[in-house]
Order: sequence, then structure tokens, then C-alpha cells
Amino acid sequence: MSQLPQETQQGYDAPMVRQFSIFLENRVGRLLDILRMFDEAEGITIHGLAVMESSDCAVVRLIPDDSDATRAMLRASEYSFAETELLVVQLTDERPLSMLCLYLLGAELNIDFMYPMLTASYAGDGGRIAMAVDDTTFAGQILRRKGFVLYGSSEL
Repeated sequence: MSQLPQETQQGYDAPMVRQFSIFLENRVGRLLDILRMFDEAEGITIHGLAVMESSDCAVVRLIPDDSDATRAMLRASEYSFAETELLVVQLTDERPLSMLCLYLLGAELNIDFMYPMLTASYAGDGGRIAMAVDDTTFAGQILRRKGFVLYGSSEL
């Protein structure tokens, strides 16, 4: 899969970010190990973080500002991980989460998961969420047309 978003026939590129899903054994201290590794890495900031537990392992989903450095660091440390492209959307009083869900439902797009971003945007009020959807380009088109602000990796 290409790291660059696919272009539609209208020439639209949905701004996307790369999420890393790191698979950890369910053991006390493993999350701390990952977070310390990122703290010690120069030039990598975690902008989004979510942790899910299952019976087999814990899944740490994170959005760094440097995908290439993160990938190299995880490979060097021999962590199992997967990569996914997500949308990061700003929510405001005028464009709340319920409205975002309504527009995506109207387009018959499924939201696979979402979580809040850790870092604030420079654009002002409102929080930001990261979300995985069935079709990121189409969802990006819809949300942009409806006035939502989307962020790419360079804007985190």
C-alpha cells in the first residue's frame, strides 16, 4: 500500500495520518516500555494514543509525527505492528461529533473506530479526533464539503 493518499478523479487528496498499531503481550509495564522508547527517541512526538486490551494481547494505537522514524524504531526493537491511514477531524460547537456521524451515515460509510488526539490544534477551539472509516478519501470529501477541518501528517 502506498504511503501517499490516492487521488480521485476530481483531483482530491484527503489529508491523512498514519497510525501504528503495536501488539504487546498483556504484562504489567509493557505500555511504559513503549512510551519510554518514544520519550527517548529524538524528534518523534505522539499526537494520538489509544490502548485496547484483548485476551491475547494489548493493542496500542498511536499517531506519531514521524512515520518513517517510528517504523524504523519499531522494527529495530522487534515489535509486531501494523499501519493504517486515518482521518483527523476537528470538532467544534458548530460541527460536533453527532453531525460528523450523521453525514457519514448519510453516505453509508462505517466508522471502524475513533479516539481523541492528545495534542491541541493551532486552529483554535474544539478538539480533534482520529478515526478509521471504510473509505478515507470519500469520507474526507464529504466532511470537507460540510465544512469540517481535516489534518494531514504535516499539520499535527
